[in-house]
Amino acid sequence: MPTGRTLLPRSTPSAVGVSSHALTALLDRLEASAVECHSLMVVRHGHVVAEGWWAPYSAGRPHLLYSLTKTVTAVAVGLAVANGVLALDDRVVDVLPDHVPADVSDRARRLTVHHLLTMTTGHREDSIDEAWQREPGDLVRGFLAVPFPDPEGTRHAYDNPTTFVLARMVERVTGRGLPELLDERLLVPMGIEHAEWDRVGSGAAYGFHGLHLTTEAVAAFGELLLRGGRWGDRQLVPRGWVELMTRHHVDAEPYKDDASHDTDFSRGYGYQTWMSQHGYHAHGAYGQQCVVVPSHDLVVAVTAEGEAQEVFDALWECLLPGLDDAAGAGDRVGGARDGEAGRVRDDDATGARDDAAAGARDDASARARDDEVLAERLRGLSLAPVPDPGDAGRSTEARLDGSVADSALPDGTVVVVDPVPGGWRLELGPSLPVEVGRGAWRESSPLGRPVVASGAWQDGTFVAELRIVTTPHRVRVVVDSAAGTATATWSTVPLASPHLERHLRSPLVTRPDHA
Repeated sequence: MPTGRTLLPRSTPSAVGVSSHALTALLDRLEASAVECHSLMVVRHGHVVAEGWWAPYSAGRPHLLYSLTKTVTAVAVGLAVANGVLALDDRVVDVLPDHVPADVSDRARRLTVHHLLTMTTGHREDSIDEAWQREPGDLVRGFLAVPFPDPEGTRHAYDNPTTFVLARMVERVTGRGLPELLDERLLVPMGIEHAEWDRVGSGAAYGFHGLHLTTEAVAAFGELLLRGGRWGDRQLVPRGWVELMTRHHVDAEPYKDDASHDTDFSRGYGYQTWMSQHGYHAHGAYGQQCVVVPSHDLVVAVTAEGEAQEVFDALWECLLPGLDDAAGAGDRVGGARDGEAGRVRDDDATGARDDAAAGARDDASARARDDEVLAERLRGLSLAPVPDPGDAGRSTEARLDGSVADSALPDGTVVVVDPVPGGWRLELGPSLPVEVGRGAWRESSPLGRPVVASGAWQDGTFVAELRIVTTPHRVRVVVDSAAGTATATWSTVPLASPHLERHLRSPLVTRPDHA
């Protein structure tokens, strides 16, 4: 389980040139947006200056990062390259010959590590669905079997299987599983001792998705990249590899030719890393972000449910203007410039220094107060439970309509609601009992992984919100007692599987029928 040990030192915002007013404006902007933030950590000059979790999300719980995983996998590729067991011009067909289709195309034969890292394989769109349709038990083979309309190296198209193939290549040449290699060479040396991975049915980590880390671990990973692969006194990743990962290699599709979409996803692509308007970022679906801005010595980690661009806009417009890059500005207030001292009488100079010192003390006190107000707000962040009108309700049973859009459970699932002290017991079929809080969040782990729920009876209808707190996702359950019907729908459908139970089982295998 996660420990209470911190990975990064702490500082007040004002001590490292960050305006607490800018951070407050950032919070205001995020909370007013369509994005539902789950956590935020801001790191300046290597120090955490703002951190907050919207309850029921919490600091010690690893969170699904979706495709932010890709950037971590790219580090594993760099470790293999540094060890001399893999090269950028190594071909997939040579490293994984047992996964090559008998009728593999010439273009597929030419694909190299570099093409996979930059997603310039010749596919024009994500090949994941077609590849798994062709080969449910071998995504590498399916990927190579999907036709490549364009020559390799000419065009970027976001393509999830490229990272899956990279993960399998790293495992082949190192003889280690991807999670085990990263634990040994990267995460544990950084102090990250509780990384979780989603896996396919074969037991392999996806590589392109599925890593779960705490928010601080995400921020620490950003710091590692910002420092050129160095952590403390150890060079964990070669500096040259980090530079390759985080520089522009190819224009990013689909927006590079559309001026109306000048976003943080149209600035170019590195090695499994996106270029941003400022710096670069590792990105995961629904708003999981590790943003690195070298020009401001800044790292921001975010977990959320929503559109990422809204988060970027808030960072650029609210936070960046509040960064002071002038060192020791307070020490210079009222000071005489060179050549002026002879023109200021001693008495006047003494008075000016006294006034400046008093002003500096007042400014410092004001900044300290602002920092504390911000810290208090960050400590109190929360997401409201389901409103409770005061009706404890009764026991009821219904059958679920699984035909509705974005259903989380199969059609016909029996749903039972029973009152218990402080809330209800919600049974979603025979094997999924969930504890639901009344006017509060209540946590349970019916299948090994946590779900936090709140509910209420509202005009004869039972409504519950189930937050899968290791992910960005939540399920809304509505039980119509009079009609005997129920629905359970995702707010945003998980990309790996729409089946709720798969996200709550431990160990986590969301695609048991694929490899």
